[in-house]
Amino acid sequence: MAVVTASKLKEEGTTFPASRRNTWLPLGAALVSVVLWASAFVGIRAAGRAFSPGALALGRLLVGSVLLGGLQATRPYVRPTRRELALLLLAGLLWFGVYNVVLNDAERRVDAGTAAMLVLVAPIIIVALAAIFLKERTTPNLLLGGALAFAGVVVIGFATTSHHAPLAGVILCLVAALASAIGVVAEKPVLNRVTALQVTWTCCAVGAIVCLPFAPLLMHELKTVPFSAIGWLLFLGVFPTSIAFTTWAYALARGAAGRLAATAYLIPPIAIFLSWLILGEAPGFIAIAGGALCLVGVYIARKEAAG
Repeated sequence: MAVVTASKLKEEGTTFPASRRNTWLPLGAALVSVVLWASAFVGIRAAGRAFSPGALALGRLLVGSVLLGGLQATRPYVRPTRRELALLLLAGLLWFGVYNVVLNDAERRVDAGTAAMLVLVAPIIIVALAAIFLKERTTPNLLLGGALAFAGVVVIGFATTSHHAPLAGVILCLVAALASAIGVVAEKPVLNRVTALQVTWTCCAVGAIVCLPFAPLLMHELKTVPFSAIGWLLFLGVFPTSIAFTTWAYALARGAAGRLAATAYLIPPIAIFLSWLILGEAPGFIAIAGGALCLVGVYIARKEAAG
């Protein structure tokens, strides 16, 4: 679609520099992921009232595996090397399997906004892991922007929590953050040769296999939960899973993991707005100020280093 659009613009005499396109397309893909993942915190909170954590994770991953598998069947398949396969198994196990189950459990204990804030320590972990394992350079802008954005996330967390979150919920959110951070760093090298769609489908399928022990529970709950909960499950499988993970892989293949991770700091303010809109959890002025700080931090983190 991008090639067709660029060609059409060229025919009409409109210039569309490849460098600008190469910059804005990954950013646009990352922003799609951010918005959909923000909505996932609300969806998990809503669906988690009827589904148990493991059953919800399995249902979501099965939907994603089927949709992504259908798309992958129409595309060329790249056979991964042993190292790439090992990295995909690691990403699928942790980022798709462990992350989903643990986050589902966490959101039964803490609200969507607080969960989003706690999980958003992941970009800090990603920057550290990317510097160690991927040899990515940490620029002053990235460090300053990351610090400001994380400060905004902390402000949001304090503003949206009238009392201390249960310790178990906090620990589960931090485990989810660690699992997702390792998954992002493991996925990055594979994207140098394998397409974003194939990588996402493989990881999603691995996550579904990991969650198969919850299959009997899922079958039982599908017979008893309200249709609204099933609707949320389908939403999670189609949008935050199938689409968001694919657009994120597309962006990750074309940018540094550390800089891309900074974009994820937009998730908490968006999640809080959606929670207010859908679940009636209204943010206060301080939360809005925290969201503004997140925006400033992300802008700085994404700026190229001077010189």
